[in-house]
Amino acid sequence: MPLSTLNTPPVKPAIVFKQTIFGTGVCFNMVFIHGGVFDMGGESWNKSSLPIHKVQLSDFWMAEHPVTQELWVSVMGTEKNKSNFKGKRKPVESVSWMDINDEFLPALNKLTEGKRPDGTIYHLPTEAQWEFAARGGKSSKGFDFSGGNKLDDLGWNDKNSHNETKPVGLKLPNELGLYDMSGNVWEWCNDWYRADYYAKCKTEGIKIDPPGPEEGDYRVLRGGSWIFNPQFCRVSYRFNYHPALRYDFFVFRLVLVPLPV
Repeated sequence: MPLSTLNTPPVKPAIVFKQTIFGTGVCFNMVFIHGGVFDMGGESWNKSSLPIHKVQLSDFWMAEHPVTQELWVSVMGTEKNKSNFKGKRKPVESVSWMDINDEFLPALNKLTEGKRPDGTIYHLPTEAQWEFAARGGKSSKGFDFSGGNKLDDLGWNDKNSHNETKPVGLKLPNELGLYDMSGNVWEWCNDWYRADYYAKCKTEGIKIDPPGPEEGDYRVLRGGSWIFNPQFCRVSYRFNYHPALRYDFFVFRLVLVPLPV
């Protein structure tokens, strides 16, 4: 056994919940994320990601991969799959924030009622949850991208994608076992977008489970995509779009969070 292997501490296995869509055989993994405090933001050339500010998050679950077309179809039906780049294991792109929030999530929660961890509901991640998970959570090693500093090993972008999306999970995961958080397809977050939101957070002190601004015109997207260059795939870069719009570089990732009180 190589000396480097002997000197490497064992990696603690992730806590994974496997969700199956009844009657279809389609399943997906949710990874348990231990909450914690982290420094959010920090992209100097993207002013809306400054200033860096402290955020404290509670525990939550996050999907191992972006939502695939196979999963989308199992919930919504084949006719609702408007993806440009077809493939069961490819992300279900060309979905708007409103498609997800108003149609997919209610349908998924109904289908999985009584079959998911007690007291939880499927939701879009907050921007803070997304960034914390992309950084590797409490296991973060401070990488520029989700899982490392060499994007070619981790995600698809305009330099290696051949101008298309790719099936999920082909690149290396990050410290938490999450795939495709840097590149492949932009991921919708639940938050409204405001360019000055981080400055407000910094002024107010540490934020606990921040839900984002109370209102806005655009919703946050994170992670970069197959058609954007690597700088947009960095873990702290913020992007935004109107919630009714659909493009073949927009997708989403699920979280499980406590039911609203």
